Amino acid sequence: MPMRQISERDGYERSAAVGRLRLDGRPCTLRIARFRQLILLAIGTYFSCSPALWSQTSGSAAGDAANSWTATTESQNGNINPTRTIESHTQSGNRTLDKQSLQRRGADGQFEPYQEIEKETVQLDATSVRTITRTFGRDANGAKTLVQVTEEERHALPGGDSNVVSTISNPDGNGKLQLIQRQIEETKKTSADVEETKTTMMLPSANGGLAPAMKVQERRQRSANDTVESQQTTLLPDGAGNWQVSEIRQATTTKDGSTKSNSTDERISRRDAEGKLAEVSRSVSSESESAPGEKRDTVETYSVDVPGSAGDGRLHLVERAITAQRTRATGQQTTEQQVERPSPGDPGSSLRVTIQTTDTVRTDSSGAQATRTVQARDVNGNFGVVLVDTTKSDNIHAIRVQIAPSEKPK
Repeated sequence: MPMRQISERDGYERSAAVGRLRLDGRPCTLRIARFRQLILLAIGTYFSCSPALWSQTSGSAAGDAANSWTATTESQNGNINPTRTIESHTQSGNRTLDKQSLQRRGADGQFEPYQEIEKETVQLDATSVRTITRTFGRDANGAKTLVQVTEEERHALPGGDSNVVSTISNPDGNGKLQLIQRQIEETKKTSADVEETKTTMMLPSANGGLAPAMKVQERRQRSANDTVESQQTTLLPDGAGNWQVSEIRQATTTKDGSTKSNSTDERISRRDAEGKLAEVSRSVSSESESAPGEKRDTVETYSVDVPGSAGDGRLHLVERAITAQRTRATGQQTTEQQVERPSPGDPGSSLRVTIQTTDTVRTDSSGAQATRTVQARDVNGNFGVVLVDTTKSDNIHAIRVQIAPSEKPK
């Protein structure tokens, strides 16, 4: 895999890591994270931050039409008010427009929007892409109101380098947009197999304007046998004008082409109360393809924070997620995931299945339909359905199911 592909794959993860310090907690991407610790249903290219995807343009009206779609997802979550998400994706030349309307059932029994997101992506030239995301809410009278604007410009530079500048602005009491965050990300290839990324996040300061609030430095290196090693270091200001290491993430990914399998070992160290860096969590994941159309993923998470226990400073296995995906000759795709955790209040017990998720995608000449069912174990040890999502689209390429790893313990 060329280093450029490594960068595109890891780009969103780097941005997400930096984004943890946002003031208002709202995401700057259009990714929906329903049951984030369980699954992610990705609708087409709507939630992708990869420049390779956004740089695709169509040379004909027929091509543009093929890249346009709509999808509707209805969610039933126990006794919680049902929700509906309507999404559309249209492409015309160098411009892509994605819209998302999150709706809930009103007092009259009809669905009404409570949040709308519009994402416009323009291919400025062969090496530059601009994306503007506008998030709207509803005021007390139900009128559509702008609540946030995110702008991003991504530039590909000679030699495989790149830089990304993104900003977040919120309206003030008078409706005038005020800049609340700027993020600058610079990626350089220092050699054929080494890539380094430096990211600086700037937030409002006490003296007015924006000031650096966090820095992230990452180095990725390809070694022999398709092994990729990375280290991501997060630095925070210490109040005296100095930068102090707050977290270090080290990961090693190994790919075995003969068995079509790969594995990743990631370790996270953070500064403790005494100011020393100590390992706080580790995740070990493996992915394999047992047969054409059949994949199996296993992710084991270890943490010093064990639910129901004071902790002894050592890593303990706190979760195992096993995901199996099957694709039939007809194109139907089924994904099943089981999440195992210790029994509540008994951290020393063996892991047992606590959540089961099943996703099914079916396609035909009229489009595609996806169904997601989540079951959870109750206090009596019995499984019950806690969530049912149904998504329908007029384009068979608009729906693809991904099961995301569970949220790592903090």
